[in-house]
Amino acid sequence: MQIIELLTPAYEVAWLPWAVQYFFLVGVATGAALLACACVFGAPGSPSQRVLPALLLTLAVSVVAAPVSLLADLHQPARFWHFYAHFTPWSWMSVGALLLPVFVTLSVALLASWWLGRPGWMRAIAPLLVLSALSITVYTGAEMMVIRSRPLWNTLWVPLNLALTGWLATVGCTLVLERFLPTPLRAGHAGLQLLRTLALALAALLVLVALAWALSGLLGHNASFNAALRLWQDFPVWRLTLLGSAVFGALVLGALLRGQHRLHARGYTLVLGLGLAASAWAFRWALFMGVQGVPKFGAGLYLYHMPLGGDGLLGMLGVAGLCVALVALTTWALELFPARRTAA
Repeated sequence: MQIIELLTPAYEVAWLPWAVQYFFLVGVATGAALLACACVFGAPGSPSQRVLPALLLTLAVSVVAAPVSLLADLHQPARFWHFYAHFTPWSWMSVGALLLPVFVTLSVALLASWWLGRPGWMRAIAPLLVLSALSITVYTGAEMMVIRSRPLWNTLWVPLNLALTGWLATVGCTLVLERFLPTPLRAGHAGLQLLRTLALALAALLVLVALAWALSGLLGHNASFNAALRLWQDFPVWRLTLLGSAVFGALVLGALLRGQHRLHARGYTLVLGLGLAASAWAFRWALFMGVQGVPKFGAGLYLYHMPLGGDGLLGMLGVAGLCVALVALTTWALELFPARRTAA
């Protein structure tokens, strides 16, 4: 008889909590860019034009904070220049290093055009920004989907869910940030109603995607469903997590459905907005940090203990503080230097 003992080495997680912040913020940024570009073509005084300043504020905050989180997730932030000195076109991460600066530049150009009161410039920039935002959506989703060693990631459903939850978080963040704008720039009831309608449409799409994912798994066409089913059957912590997510999602959906006559209540939009954003963030935490705790080979789960320093809790608080600072700076600038209203 021969006994073969396998030893499992200890190694750092591939994705740090910084990645959760980046994928959350870049999802919010792409959603804000797409919605803002659509609102640019709205008629003066329409709900889409009323909600445009709030969407632009959301875009301004997320498009600055997202690259900061990405740099921090590189473990050695100063090595970002390697993406340009040693470009590898078969790597989605390397391709993303080219796509992200373009997206940030076009977003800043759209924001500057709005502040200068140049609707013609905004309409010219909008199609380019839409293409750029969609390219970021594809690259961030593909960056996970190409990892064949993890069935929970290696599926087309991951990019779809990342996109839809990110855009739902855009609506949530916009509902929260809208209250910090100067009074003349606030969305009003019509603008808030438009945001609620968008949230309902995105939530309906998420439900349909979840049902399609489950159906394809039951028909044997989706390995990620079988992997998720094993986690549900074998590990109580995943069972509790999935049940909690379903209950929280149902509560948020119920708040959306019952909110038609409550949009005037500032507390309602605050709670609803935070709930939508928290749902998208929690999905990314489970997808990144939770899935990394599932062994590629073997049984059981790896236990992840979040550090309290820059690679964990302190880093997450730092990103939150950066977003708060950006909101304060942007709204202060709008109070001091109001956006021009006349077209030129």
